[in-house]
Amino acid sequence: MDKNSIIGFVLIFLIMMGFFGYQSRQVKKQQAYQAHLDSIAQAEAYAQWQQDSIWRANNPEAAATLEEAVAPSEVATAVPEAPVYSDAELNAAAQAEAQYITLANDKLEVVFTTRGAQPYSVMVKDYLTYGKEPLYILQGGKSELGYVVYAPTAVDTRKFNFQIVENTDSTVVMRLPFASGGYIEQKYTLLQDSYSVNETVSFVGMGHLIPRNVGSIDVDFDAIIPRMEKGYKNETQYSRLNYYFPDDNKPGNIGNGRKGSKRFNNNIEWFAFQQQFFSAIMRAPKNFSYGEFSIDFLPKGSEDLMRCSAALRADITPGADRIEVPFEFYFGPNSYRGLKAYGHSYEKVIPLGGKVIGIFTKYVIIPLFDWLHKGIDNFGIIILLMTIFIKIVVLPFAYKSYSSSAKMQALKPYMEKINAKYPKQEDAMKKQQETMALYKKAGVSPMGGCLPMLLQMPILWAMFRFFPASIELRQQPFLWAEDLSAYDDIIHWNTAILGMDHISLFALLMAVSMFFYSKIMQQQTTAGNDPNAKMMQAMSLYMMPIMMFFICNNLSSGLSYYYLLSNLITMLETWIIRKWIVNPDDVIAKVEAAEKENKPAPKSKWQQRLEEAQRMQREMEKNKKRK
Repeated sequence: MDKNSIIGFVLIFLIMMGFFGYQSRQVKKQQAYQAHLDSIAQAEAYAQWQQDSIWRANNPEAAATLEEAVAPSEVATAVPEAPVYSDAELNAAAQAEAQYITLANDKLEVVFTTRGAQPYSVMVKDYLTYGKEPLYILQGGKSELGYVVYAPTAVDTRKFNFQIVENTDSTVVMRLPFASGGYIEQKYTLLQDSYSVNETVSFVGMGHLIPRNVGSIDVDFDAIIPRMEKGYKNETQYSRLNYYFPDDNKPGNIGNGRKGSKRFNNNIEWFAFQQQFFSAIMRAPKNFSYGEFSIDFLPKGSEDLMRCSAALRADITPGADRIEVPFEFYFGPNSYRGLKAYGHSYEKVIPLGGKVIGIFTKYVIIPLFDWLHKGIDNFGIIILLMTIFIKIVVLPFAYKSYSSSAKMQALKPYMEKINAKYPKQEDAMKKQQETMALYKKAGVSPMGGCLPMLLQMPILWAMFRFFPASIELRQQPFLWAEDLSAYDDIIHWNTAILGMDHISLFALLMAVSMFFYSKIMQQQTTAGNDPNAKMMQAMSLYMMPIMMFFICNNLSSGLSYYYLLSNLITMLETWIIRKWIVNPDDVIAKVEAAEKENKPAPKSKWQQRLEEAQRMQREMEKNKKRK
């Protein structure tokens, strides 16, 4: 392998290591932040304990009476429960039994409960979990949506059973009346042929109950999102909680396999409890004025994936006879085109890369994928055709790298002579200068192998982001892989070894293909006596394939399959260029002709800068020796 290709591999390695280092720093920052929050909570608890202790010391009789009142006793259980609320209607609603109403269309089945007038469960039709069970975004008894209004004390809708006043095929209306007049009304409408549910929370005839200094209601949404996919690590890595500020470029998020929390005092348009391929999104058309979010992932053995919580505030206009607060919900798949059709930037929950990579993914990869899918049902064939197309597009950039590699192969005997001529480490500069002169005679660009590889990095990263987030690949089989969106384990065991409990065949084949490609590339050059060059060769030959195997072993088998195809096509292109396009005899003849003319080859600006840097380095070494 020539030095330029080695530099390319090293740069790729450094970029990947930098990415993993960045992720590690983010985890440490989050842990430090959580520790800060925990310390504050402990300090507040300690301060409260001190206040209670002082009060008990100053009021021993009252403290004893309080302890007797809260201690369980047979006498206490014999006393009938007193009304919890002074309002007779609220007290009756708190003790009533819950009822359930179901609304359904072609895409969703939503079960509502009168307890809090909220969604009880949400099932997405036409999709199943990895275990072939019905797919629920919200599970019965594992989610809560409530509104808290001060009228004039705190009224939490989750504590009361509402009365059903209207129930049609697409709409349900529930009310919570007050004894002194007025009521809270919640109306849900399931849109036809849609994953959307619209809600209007109304406060009717409550102007005398809601104080005029109260300008908002609290919104609390908590949910435990179930496991739906095969691989726990892959599912947690692509699951998170998103929050979107009005007119922002992209939503912020917490999660991606890590516990986190955030708090904001500015306007928030919507938030999403996002599983890898499905999301529960709540939007406030008039925006939330405050938001506090938290997410925590459950252990691997649990049937559930993560616990999400959102505490928000929605502004109201007090004093009005009828106050209406609209909300919109989306319960469905993370399909780019489907989410984009809603026009609220929901599609930005899908991780497609940064600004540059995201543009390539949105305007090249996704349209190409959709176009191929119109006429082809086999996604393995689609990935193959996509790979061929991308390779053809980048061939003009890659050709320079391949031809440079072929010329390096022809120059290998000359390189061996130069290495033999300068065996000592202190002659490295002279060896480098003579090597550059040889490249110039043969018409080889020093950066010919490096820059084209760097130009292809955005494409490799775009595919790395696209495949694990593409719901179209979910549960799609190909060859031995039963699900292209998950790993294809041919061997599985119970106890994790080096963080692995399985071997993905596509990931293994991809790593093997990378090894052989590196082997082929290293045949074109020799490291000579330079230990650094030998170390780089060993790293590119062994470390890179092993590292990529460990990275891809838990990821989408479709991604590993793409990298495998890309490596195989690259090796084929290299072989074709060496066999029929770049003639080694022509390269050698060009070098020999330049040597016969016995005139120095013109130096490029890059070579001039290199020689100037080498000259300055020699001067510095001489100055050191003098001192």
